[in-house]
Parts: sequence; C-alpha cells; structure tokens
Amino acid sequence: MSKANESSLAAMNRTAVGRKSDRELVVTRTFDAPAHIVFEAWSKAELFARWWVPKSAELTLLSCDMDVRTGGTYRLVFRHPMSDQPMAFFGTYREVTPNERIVWTNEEGDQGALTTVTFEENAGKTLVTLHELYPTKAALDEALAGSAEALPEQFVQLDELLAGRS
Repeated sequence: MSKANESSLAAMNRTAVGRKSDRELVVTRTFDAPAHIVFEAWSKAELFARWWVPKSAELTLLSCDMDVRTGGTYRLVFRHPMSDQPMAFFGTYREVTPNERIVWTNEEGDQGALTTVTFEENAGKTLVTLHELYPTKAALDEALAGSAEALPEQFVQLDELLAGRS
C-alpha cells in the first residue's frame, strides 16, 4: 500500500459512523480547523460543492444552490452516467446557528431524514457530529446500504479542503 493510500485510509478511519437507534444514524469526526472555518465549508455553496460528492462516486454535481439560514432552502442536482435524467435533492433549513448548528430536511422522497450537524470547537479543532433521524427503520437501512457509506470519504475530502483554509 502506498503512503498516500495509507494516509487516506488512516484519515477515513477517524470518521465514526454508527446506528444510534432503529431510525438514527450518527457520524462524528474531528477536523483540525476552527469551527467558523468548518461551518463555512458546510454553509457556502462554492465550498460545499468542492467536498460533498465522493470522488469515488460516479456522480457529477450539476448545481448547488444553498440559502443557509433558518427557513432557507437548498437544492443539489446530480447526474449519474447510468441515468438520462438528473437527480435533485432538496430541503429546508429548519435551524441555523452560525458556527454551531445546522438542521435541515431532506424532502426528495417519503423516506427523507431530518439532518442535524453540530460544530464543537476545542483548542482550535472542531468536532462535527452529523445526526440523521429517518422516518422508519427501513429508510435508515436503505441509507446505510447507499449514501451513508460515502460519508467517511466525504469527510476525508472535507478534511483536505480545510487543510488549505485554516
């Protein structure tokens, strides 16, 4: 295994992904950057678009519209090579507390989750906790078999983006 692959693997291992209950997923990772920098990466579309799509996925982010404020909305549009039609993911920001917390809905289907991300700074590092509450156990099971598998890779990509910003 090359040094780069070892480093990437070690970085991925710092992301903890776990089921909290039949309907809840919790993902945690500590980033070597202050909370305001990490929050910007989650709340500014031009930064979010640079890390959210896993490089290993066959997805292309076509557009990323985010109005990150309480009551604001987001819309992400992707293209997958296996589909002629773009896929849209969208929702509403229910709560935004700068540098501390973002809560949003995932409204693209009946099985959408409520996502809460918190940012806790300690000594210049930020613990990010992503909590997703699904409407059913089956919806969480489906997420764990699909999109949730990408979260460690996404967080590695966020780590790489933050390394150039802090």
